[in-house]
Amino acid sequence: MSISNNLINRTSFSAADVVKDIWTSLQLPPHALSSLTLPGHQAAPATPSSFKIGHLAQSSIALSALSASLLHSTQSSPSSSPVSRVSVPLEHALVEFKSERLYDIDKQPLEDPWGSIGGLHKTADGYVRIHDNFPCHALGTLELLGLPPSASRQDVAAKVAQWKSVDLETAGTEKGKLAIYALRSYSEWDAHPQSVAIDNNPILVRQFAPGPPKNPSTTKSSSRCLQGVRVLEMSRVIAAPVAGKTLAAHGADVLWITSPNLPNQPVLDRDLSRGKRTIRLDIHNSDEKDRLLELLRTCDVFIQGYRPGSLASYGFSPEELQKINPNIICANLSAFGPSGPWSQRRGFDSLVQTCSGMNISEAEHFGAGEPARAMPCQALDHAGGYLLATGVMAALYNRSRVGGSWVVDVSLAGVMKYLRSLGQYPGKTGFESQDFVKQADVPAEYFETRDTGFGKMTAVRHSASVEGCEVGWGEMPKPLGSDEAKWL
Repeated sequence: MSISNNLINRTSFSAADVVKDIWTSLQLPPHALSSLTLPGHQAAPATPSSFKIGHLAQSSIALSALSASLLHSTQSSPSSSPVSRVSVPLEHALVEFKSERLYDIDKQPLEDPWGSIGGLHKTADGYVRIHDNFPCHALGTLELLGLPPSASRQDVAAKVAQWKSVDLETAGTEKGKLAIYALRSYSEWDAHPQSVAIDNNPILVRQFAPGPPKNPSTTKSSSRCLQGVRVLEMSRVIAAPVAGKTLAAHGADVLWITSPNLPNQPVLDRDLSRGKRTIRLDIHNSDEKDRLLELLRTCDVFIQGYRPGSLASYGFSPEELQKINPNIICANLSAFGPSGPWSQRRGFDSLVQTCSGMNISEAEHFGAGEPARAMPCQALDHAGGYLLATGVMAALYNRSRVGGSWVVDVSLAGVMKYLRSLGQYPGKTGFESQDFVKQADVPAEYFETRDTGFGKMTAVRHSASVEGCEVGWGEMPKPLGSDEAKWL
């Protein structure tokens, strides 16, 4: 497989090499790496894909757990103190990368979270992928195509066929408020200015403003690595919620804020809200906006996964937040990162796969003549979430030593670029491995069954363990807005 001129060649990397590479880029203490064990790692394919998703799953979850262990070990000890041992088994990590597809409540099958008009459509000169999970995207796409709300998928296909791919992408995604991307090859993506603008490091952590060192509100001895860390999360879909869920697994108090004005995603939310308390606030209401600002004034971390700039327009930019909370860590999950012509664009895992050449390359490796083939899980979303959590913990570590406010950026495109740099398995060999499509495919020990606000839930346990520490979720899913808007 060829590696593009603007990609670092990491084709020889193991999962341990990935951890070391990203850990080193974050300038975290190298002695911690000796505390990591990665059972089951193999050079062979671990899930049906030409991409090295097994490497990505095991390493991204390991990075988050090792960061948590580092924070726990250094809360009251010197920075060179031993770090509790961390273990992340490969198979369990891969299963967790599909957690939102592998749970049930009261043994009932999950509803399909996808809309009826989305997916891949043929255009006059190629293909586009339409994202229709949210009603506003589906209805907006129909309006753009001149179709009524009752239009069928066949109606959409007929209209899309009259467009050129990039023209429809531009009309929908750049000029409109939709999520439509043209299917590109690697060579087409590599020639695009946004491709070059994406950093080779998937986690970007920078000090935003100086200040005195600060630890979380509670630093008392605890079996929970992140006890006392206060996290405010405003997010949608998968990637940013995975970050909050990961911090919660290590003991952070995570308040997940949703808006009563926006549609929810029940199938995704019930897996991704584990560990979190849920509150509803309307930032258009002055009293509720003040309540949010009070929470921001007293939090450690603010995670947001909305389109870049959208929350800033309501007064929630890093600049504004730093004024009210000089120690805040602002963590952003975006589609394309903070730089480049697409930095303000919305996007989702499947769309980044589409526009970056991944889908075409996957189809070519599979060899069935398809125009495009998606990866077997939302790997960019899941890895992006674990990497954002890692960046947050790196910022917490830095804040405890040098102080100040910090900004963390992770993008789906940055994860894509890193995964591509690991290379691909030759020919169809990557697809000669098992997949975890349903619960029956998964070893029983990877599940836990708990009571929730919706019934009895059987879902994937967290795959990381930290020696001597409790890892897992206390809070279980419940109806949105069930909790009080205050810290524990």
